[in-house]
Amino acid sequence: MRLVNGVRSRLSLFAAMLFLSGVVEGRGGGLVAGGGSVSASSVGDMRGDRASPLDRKRQVSSAVYDVKRFGALADGRTDNRKAFEAAWNEACGSTGRVNLLIPKGTYLLGPLRFAGPCPNVSSLTVTVKGHLKASTNLSQYRSDAGWVEFGWVEGLILTGGGVFDGQGAKAWLYNDCLVDFDCKLLPTNIKFISMNKTRARGVTSLNSKSFHIALVECEGFRGSKIRISAPADSLNTDGIHIERSSRVYISESHIRTGDDCISIGQGNSLVRITNINCGPGHGISVGSLGRYRHEGNVSGVVVQDCNMTGTANGIRIKTWPDSPDSSIATNMTFENIRMTNVTNPIIIDQTYCPFASCSFKEPSRVKLSDIYFKNIRGTSSSPVAVALECSRGFPCRDIYLQDVHLDLLDGKRERNVTSSCKNVKAKYIGTQMPPPCA
Repeated sequence: MRLVNGVRSRLSLFAAMLFLSGVVEGRGGGLVAGGGSVSASSVGDMRGDRASPLDRKRQVSSAVYDVKRFGALADGRTDNRKAFEAAWNEACGSTGRVNLLIPKGTYLLGPLRFAGPCPNVSSLTVTVKGHLKASTNLSQYRSDAGWVEFGWVEGLILTGGGVFDGQGAKAWLYNDCLVDFDCKLLPTNIKFISMNKTRARGVTSLNSKSFHIALVECEGFRGSKIRISAPADSLNTDGIHIERSSRVYISESHIRTGDDCISIGQGNSLVRITNINCGPGHGISVGSLGRYRHEGNVSGVVVQDCNMTGTANGIRIKTWPDSPDSSIATNMTFENIRMTNVTNPIIIDQTYCPFASCSFKEPSRVKLSDIYFKNIRGTSSSPVAVALECSRGFPCRDIYLQDVHLDLLDGKRERNVTSSCKNVKAKYIGTQMPPPCA
């Protein structure tokens, strides 16, 4: 009996040595199997027949790809693009459920694209626990590109509580978009391109060189618990910009930045924004619209239960004058918005021009209709709390204001807030402060 147990012990030890030998020979520089992944299937192999077929199926379809096992160094000085790309390529080319892990630590990173499709991956999670710092060498970036881009992937989950630090303070002085109509855009911190069913939760974007997060041609994007931060004087640092996308839901996020907290650009439909704390910044905007040819229509926008604090605008719709083409922005609701010390709480501006001079020869050709402002309350830092300036060529239609109560910040009764209206006949329901336009 002892002899049999001894033989069994030696055979088990020999099997374990063979297993470890195979693991060490895997790529990635560590104790990993399959090129840097730690796969649950390897645990199942050691169990032998004790694992059920269902257990083995689950184990085979689960793998973690740690960027450190592909050579990433968390020293804050080494550019880790190649290591991150190698880890992504292995994860994207894998099968089943995979997790790309960026552990705690500080990682310097040049421009990087995580591109799909990943045809055999059923679920792809990118877990960012570290602090990613963008390269400050602007010559490394393509025009209108992102710093970290995700493209052509279905079902991506971005999470982990990590930080995307754009180190924008060293780039903002090169932003000439206030004086140059055709300026070169600085890099966006995180850019999603042609993504489907993406989930982003619990990530932080810090001091982006330009937009913090951009969605372009995405479908079914859900973002929550996102934190965005940049100084109030940082130019063009929109928090979240949405363009040519559908079924987008952004919720429970804090945005402090130098431009729009959220900007809803052209070609969007079915966009819902809820529980956003915005400020400082320029508020939540639809637009700007009507600047370029062949812009898409905007419809089905809902903004609810948001707080604006110390912002330049609250809810704003902005379109360019002298539009090269016509488009439509319709079916939009802004409801339960709290304003605190906001300069322009409610504003429609169809003569939007951020430059020193623009052409006003022709009116904006963006047609606005079916827009509802409901239960908008708080304080305005300017006497004109509601400004509706619509296109003289295409006056706004079906604009509704329901239960609006905005007081001047200093609270002096003899200085009540007022409304200003052009090319619009708004419809009023319930409480109205300021009083409706005459």
